[in-house]
Amino acid sequence: MSIEQSLLQRAANQCELCTSANDLSPFLVPPHSQLTVDSGVVLCATCKAQVEGGEPDANHWRCLNDSMWSQVPAVQVLAYRMLKRLSAEPWAQDLLDVMYMEEDTRKWAETSAASADDDREPTRDSNGAVLQAGDNVTLIKDLDVKGANFTAKRGTMVRGIGLTDNPEHIEGRVNGTRIVIISAYTKKA
Repeated sequence: MSIEQSLLQRAANQCELCTSANDLSPFLVPPHSQLTVDSGVVLCATCKAQVEGGEPDANHWRCLNDSMWSQVPAVQVLAYRMLKRLSAEPWAQDLLDVMYMEEDTRKWAETSAASADDDREPTRDSNGAVLQAGDNVTLIKDLDVKGANFTAKRGTMVRGIGLTDNPEHIEGRVNGTRIVIISAYTKKA
């Protein structure tokens, strides 16, 4: 049985991300260089175009709510990468917050994502320490949260931060509300 046939059989002849049965083809998950059953997935034309760098349609990717729980590491990697690209959407960030992957699968997922961000200026806290997604920070200043009618108090721990496209901003949960925080008002914990 060929690799393509094995992938289609594993995927039950449907896209492993959105379950579409149209225009299916195998896809090699970077940074691997050779298509195998472990390094490939089956994608529909819509998913493939957006995974390869096309503008993501946020509504289409709500399917990741189901596919992120796949037992196939390559599917988990693609789900994680697409959720990271869509992390400005509150629902995508919520899915990232609850997504579980084995440590080696997470490293695989972050490998390619990290290389794409290498040309970006790093996000730094008030002391100049580089912040990474998932770090914990402490607020060093009281912050009025617009639209939420509360003040995030100095000394509040923000766990599992997310990075944004702007290196001066981070995202995190304070009092159960996901907010954007200026990184200069934080200290890495």
